[in-house]
Amino acid sequence: MPGAPAPRGPRRLLAALLCAAAAAGLYGCSDSGPGEPDRTGTAPSAVSPLTGLPARTGPVLAVKIDNVAAARPHTGLGAADLVYVEQVEGGVTRLLAVYSSRLPDSIGPVRSARESDISLLRPFGNPALAYSGAQRALNPLLEAAPLDLVHQSNAPGAFRRSPDRPAPHNLYLRPERALAAAPDASDVRPVGFRFGAAPAGGTATTTETVRFPAARYAFTWSAADRGWRVAMDGRPATTTDGGPLTPATVVVQRVTVRPSAFRDVNGAVSPYTETTGTGTATVLRDGRAYEARWSRPDPAGGTAFTADGRPLAFAPGQVWIVLAPR
Repeated sequence: MPGAPAPRGPRRLLAALLCAAAAAGLYGCSDSGPGEPDRTGTAPSAVSPLTGLPARTGPVLAVKIDNVAAARPHTGLGAADLVYVEQVEGGVTRLLAVYSSRLPDSIGPVRSARESDISLLRPFGNPALAYSGAQRALNPLLEAAPLDLVHQSNAPGAFRRSPDRPAPHNLYLRPERALAAAPDASDVRPVGFRFGAAPAGGTATTTETVRFPAARYAFTWSAADRGWRVAMDGRPATTTDGGPLTPATVVVQRVTVRPSAFRDVNGAVSPYTETTGTGTATVLRDGRAYEARWSRPDPAGGTAFTADGRPLAFAPGQVWIVLAPR
């Protein structure tokens, strides 16, 4: 049944497979076997397929996060396993943060979903998606998708408004309540990533800049943090609850961004980001940049990243995937 916890045997088999992958240098692995998780992931697992680190099993919660200047600094973003950067109307961006290993007390500010989110989340099975709402024409597609939807209409107790910021940049999610409202959310599963030692080659890199029509990101290597310090529109990206954002791996995935059939409340056409197919990417890890290829032929499958035809291992830790226009 979709979203039902996997039986104990398959969980142990998955742990064994992940540990075997660790021996090949593709994953990290712990000695402890997996147990049965509760809805917030209280049981230990060998390794997270989203970070390559020892983690707890549990359901996947994806949260759509505002990212204009008035929405910063964010809350809870440093606890995400994975962060996607997507273009929206006007050439600005929003974030889709994916959580499973750990849940912060609060996440936000939360904003509305887009059509691209449906395809982007398919490899996760039937994850929970928390968002503030969506345009009316998009709602039937969201409701038909393999998503356990969490929004203000069906789970008002999972959200709160902060008096410290003006609307609409003041809506925050209580993630444990969100998962309680999403009983069919599926547990974390592999989505194509590989983790392990740094591959040979690459180019020593201190900073990588990615530009959208109306947004700019810079990722600067910090040896002290063992990660890439994030800057947005020329300002260091920090969080209210965890300091600077320093993902261990940043993937600049070059994709097609085209007009969709939908418009926002102001009549602007919503862009659609295509994440199936193939293309080029730059993978940043350990102070080096690796030119890579990405491939996702199956819309329900994960994305593979390769260099010279071989899987390209990410550095264990938080991963950012910047869906940059070709």
